[in-house]
Amino acid sequence: MSDALEKFDLEDPVLPRSIKKKALTSGGFPYDEKIDDDEYEVEMLDVQRQLALLQHDQAKTGKRIVIVFEGRDAAGKGGSIAAYLENLNPRFNTDVALTKPTDRERTQWYFQRYVDWMPAAGEQVLFDRSWYNRAGVEPVMGFCTPEETDKFLDEVPDFERMLVKDGIHLFKFWLTIGREMQLKRFHDRRHDPLKIWKLSPVDLEALKRFDDYSKARNRMFEASHTEHAPWHVVFNNDKKRGRLGIIRTVLHTLDYEGKDEKLIGEVDGKIVVGAKQFLGTHSQL
Repeated sequence: MSDALEKFDLEDPVLPRSIKKKALTSGGFPYDEKIDDDEYEVEMLDVQRQLALLQHDQAKTGKRIVIVFEGRDAAGKGGSIAAYLENLNPRFNTDVALTKPTDRERTQWYFQRYVDWMPAAGEQVLFDRSWYNRAGVEPVMGFCTPEETDKFLDEVPDFERMLVKDGIHLFKFWLTIGREMQLKRFHDRRHDPLKIWKLSPVDLEALKRFDDYSKARNRMFEASHTEHAPWHVVFNNDKKRGRLGIIRTVLHTLDYEGKDEKLIGEVDGKIVVGAKQFLGTHSQL
């Protein structure tokens, strides 16, 4: 870790120039600049119109969709979900962000409280963190035992196989950001009265455990990146590029009435990659 990172003070209202300068390109992010705002607005409108067509098709066909969003704290999960749902009917498209389990839930089958939120016909459910808590934040922060994580990683491929065999379209996105970008976003939250509520003691502790999260993520990919439920890794230092990549991945995968490949646009292969490719080139990040 560089001296600038070691000396980083979240309480200082001035973000160190060295961190600000490196934030965008940290963590292997492939671009030196963010996407142009006007270009983004045009492309986002096109894909959201396609999402509306997908929603209409779901109402007729009964398609069920589950989308899992995982990543480090401040990776952009909530904003990605908000962009996805912006123009969809909230009666049939749900954002699920569960709090820590109750005493009763702790005695249940681990997956049980997530099963309760699975979609009915014509519905989409987007998980802002998911059952993968047991492979990430819980073992890193000491909220579960190593044996519980081992058991989870052994069982999760079968759990997801059951969902897919039952007809659910399952997508799993890991949003990856660099260390400097995480620090910048934490700093922005700390000094913005409208965002400070997003900063928790767990977030602050995560700053010290960046490498531990990387190891846990790599192990999770190795155990749960399967043919029936693959992981898509999204380089999300530029949230707008990431949001387009996520939505386009879903739209290209599914068939629906009115689908227009040209309007969807291509998935940027530098922004969205498979877990195996990521592990082969960026596992140390």
